[in-house]
Amino acid sequence: MRGRGVQAIVAGSVVLLGSLVGCTGSDGGPAATTTLPLQGSLDLRPADVADLDRCDPIAAGCLAPFPNDYYTVADDQTPTGRRVHLAAESLPANVDGVHIDPAHWNELDGFSPAAAALVRIPDVDLEASEAAPVTDPARSLGRESPVVLLDATTGDRLAHWTELDTRSGPEDVPTLFVRPARILPEGHRIVVAMRSLVTTDGAPVEPTDAFRAYRDRLRSGVPAVEERRPQMERIFADLAEADVDRDDLVVAWDFTVASEESLSSRLLHLRDDAFERLEGKAPPFTVAEVRASDRPGIAREVTGTFAVPLYLTDGGRPGSEFALEGPGGPDGLPASTGTYTATFRCIVPASATAAEPAGIGLYGHGLLGTAEQVGAATEVAVAGNRVFCATDLIGMAEEDVPNAAAIVTELSGFNTLADRLQQGHLNTLVLGRLMRAPDGLGTDPAFQDGGTSILTDDLVYYGISQGGIMGAATTAVAQDWTYAVLGVPAMNYGLLLDRSVDFDDFRALMEPAYPDAADRAVALQLIQMLWDRGEATGYVQHLTRRPYAGTPAHRVLLHVAFGDHQVANVASEVEARSIGARAVRPVLADGRSSDRRPFWGIKGIAAYPYAGSAVVMWDSGAEPPPEVNQPPRAGDDPHGDPRADPDAIRQIVRFLATGEVVDVCGGRPCTAEPQG
Repeated sequence: MRGRGVQAIVAGSVVLLGSLVGCTGSDGGPAATTTLPLQGSLDLRPADVADLDRCDPIAAGCLAPFPNDYYTVADDQTPTGRRVHLAAESLPANVDGVHIDPAHWNELDGFSPAAAALVRIPDVDLEASEAAPVTDPARSLGRESPVVLLDATTGDRLAHWTELDTRSGPEDVPTLFVRPARILPEGHRIVVAMRSLVTTDGAPVEPTDAFRAYRDRLRSGVPAVEERRPQMERIFADLAEADVDRDDLVVAWDFTVASEESLSSRLLHLRDDAFERLEGKAPPFTVAEVRASDRPGIAREVTGTFAVPLYLTDGGRPGSEFALEGPGGPDGLPASTGTYTATFRCIVPASATAAEPAGIGLYGHGLLGTAEQVGAATEVAVAGNRVFCATDLIGMAEEDVPNAAAIVTELSGFNTLADRLQQGHLNTLVLGRLMRAPDGLGTDPAFQDGGTSILTDDLVYYGISQGGIMGAATTAVAQDWTYAVLGVPAMNYGLLLDRSVDFDDFRALMEPAYPDAADRAVALQLIQMLWDRGEATGYVQHLTRRPYAGTPAHRVLLHVAFGDHQVANVASEVEARSIGARAVRPVLADGRSSDRRPFWGIKGIAAYPYAGSAVVMWDSGAEPPPEVNQPPRAGDDPHGDPRADPDAIRQIVRFLATGEVVDVCGGRPCTAEPQG
């Protein structure tokens, strides 16, 4: 049990109860009554203790540090025992003076499992402080690491890297990010600590007076500050057990990661309720058009519609949100509101006949795209004799662009994107059932040869770019397939957007609306908390291991493009570590990467064929990515190169057929021809 170190303090003069605001025990309940030895006093300035009901005084900036259990309250109705409790006045306001409305955030029982810890420390020099950079996260696990990310639930130190926000202005104090190298465990309590930091002139960084009052056991004379002292002592005790001395600390705080229920219960409810309504049958569908294809090896392309149980308001249009049963909150589940008519588009390879029926596959389209992009699966469809179908991933489809553009200028409505996105995942799941069911697509002449179905029930998933990102979430809850290939994938938009050229157009809208870089930095972490319910971050802990109830474990193959301008390599690597993927090694030729060890923390494949999840780096000669939170821009974007490489296609086809990874690179780094 964690936190026992506090109880070892026996000398003291003030007794405080852990049941006061913000204080919890190691099991999520109240902390034990603790005797604290206060050793002096400190007069805090009015500015140090302004708005203590909504602002943490231990660091500069009202919402810093973030995420932070200071911005939660006890709630015995949630799995974590906490509930997020953000105040609108503390959240970023746009140029019109409109603060983000925290209502949907305050439904959650913790923070994102991919959360970057944010704080602002004037003039800090991370390199001189020897903090772990993005090129060497292994350094963060060293005994003397100046930044410590600690899983207080298990006592384990967690690998991470640190970086400063390069998007801050020259007069700004840049946000310092502590980014975890793999997903944070659901429901766990995380402690962040910084110690022995130095400034650019070599001077030691000093703590705020409020933090010093806690660290040095100085009476503040402020009741609200004193009430928090037991929880701070608990943090110091956790750090002491990890051999981190409180005397060296500049700042330390803790936060709780959202629970499995908070992250995934809504989408799982949609899945279970919708399939119960289908009663084991295919959904109603219509075939609207069948036309000959001009794609090599594809006989015809088929479009149509199918019916999906709907859980959104306003007919499911862009900007709609879930209709929640009951009063809402973490236990509120979406209620059925009717039926949504989704579209599909399929490509049928010429090789698919009654004598040689085809496997079937779902295709996940690219950023804010449509089902028409299913043609990108042509080579895999032809080589693997597999019919691929796609549907618009509503929430992040082409028709959602106006809503997304409006959201980035006033972020209160972000739940509409996340809610509709979860309906989009359900639409994909139902399309898979339509393809696989005996009374589904195979009953239509468009998918028959001489009156006999050309479809088997061998269903897989193949997604590229956004389809690779979102495909991890869809696959994690999928009951009808077990193998998925995720092309140029990643997770965690809170990390990804700063490093993607695809965000340029939206940034051009967001920056004038939220001109302060510190506000934008925290805003990306805030929207990630809601995005978790709709993208890979909220689901990868159950993708390849610990599957959800009634759900099989899955195998996935990740194909990464070195130097990708759109999907940052670091975000792909975090995903690979998080799912326990094995790496095809060697990763890159010598000198191609500035990483101390490319794919650090990802074990290599010992022998082929390998029956498990894996990650492959494909190098087509692009410039290495920047070592800061900026996207690559030099030269041609390699984003589309892996999908076109014959060796990559051969590896994909084999994996989708058998779940096995084969070495198609001859024991050398995998390379692809640039497509320009």
